[in-house]
Amino acid sequence: MIDPRLVTLRAFAECGTIHATAAMTGYSPSAISSQLRELQRSLGMELVVKAGRGLYLTSTGRALVDGSDSLMAEWERVKAAAFAAGDATPSKLGLGGFSTAASNLLAPLAGTLHRTHPTMEVQVIEADPTRCFELLLSEKIDVAVIIAMQATTVTDPRFEQIPLLDDPLDVIVHADHPLAGSTSLDLADLAGEPWITGEDGGVYQALFTAAFAAAGQTPRVAHRVIEWETSLALVQAGVGIGLLPRLAPLVGARDVVRVRLREGRRPIRKIVAAVRAGSSRSPLTRLCLETLHATAQQIVESRLEEEG
Repeated sequence: MIDPRLVTLRAFAECGTIHATAAMTGYSPSAISSQLRELQRSLGMELVVKAGRGLYLTSTGRALVDGSDSLMAEWERVKAAAFAAGDATPSKLGLGGFSTAASNLLAPLAGTLHRTHPTMEVQVIEADPTRCFELLLSEKIDVAVIIAMQATTVTDPRFEQIPLLDDPLDVIVHADHPLAGSTSLDLADLAGEPWITGEDGGVYQALFTAAFAAAGQTPRVAHRVIEWETSLALVQAGVGIGLLPRLAPLVGARDVVRVRLREGRRPIRKIVAAVRAGSSRSPLTRLCLETLHATAQQIVESRLEEEG
């Protein structure tokens, strides 16, 4: 089995500080320090060195961490094969993802697993992509759902990413808007509208900017928001229009209508699942990925009809 102290060292290499590693792994700072000291002593290697108030990874420690990537992936493959051979399931499973995915995809998956595997402990953690990768690395979760544009680890050998869904963005307008009854719209016809967009540097803002650039238009931005709920509230107030992912429901919004953008011109969020390298061969992981994909497709195909 993999020495858990090696997992801690890998987490420390990712975080850079004892306190951040403690927050990432759930251990206390003193327990992290103790594990690193014990690992050094057992290997006879100087893996971390104290400088000032902090600890830093040595070149030896970095070589050990980098060289253990293939070891960790092989261990995941061995575990997956063992679970498959014995038709067994793990006692715990962790799921993580951004807010829309957590509520619309991970919560239903957790409910399904609770019914089909009643003895297994399932935990859902709502987290941003960076945090999800940290949780995967520290083995606190086993499957993460992220937006591909937010993934900075596409080529990271420690993880596998599996496409789940191309999530189209729709236009949301007030029910009294002249275009509320349209079957589909073109962004080029909406550039002059008072638009609601996201914060600078965010995924929503990047999709918004790219979509209008492709349409050859410069939109009139009236409001900037962080949460979808704020965007819905502004549309409901009649002071702007916005974009909303198909995966996100019109929960609690009155007098707000979702209108589809024309095919080929609409922005799309690419949603992927991330797992530790080698673990995708596990029967339970495959079940999770298949269920997530099916749920996402069903939502996207039925959302407009459900909302009338």
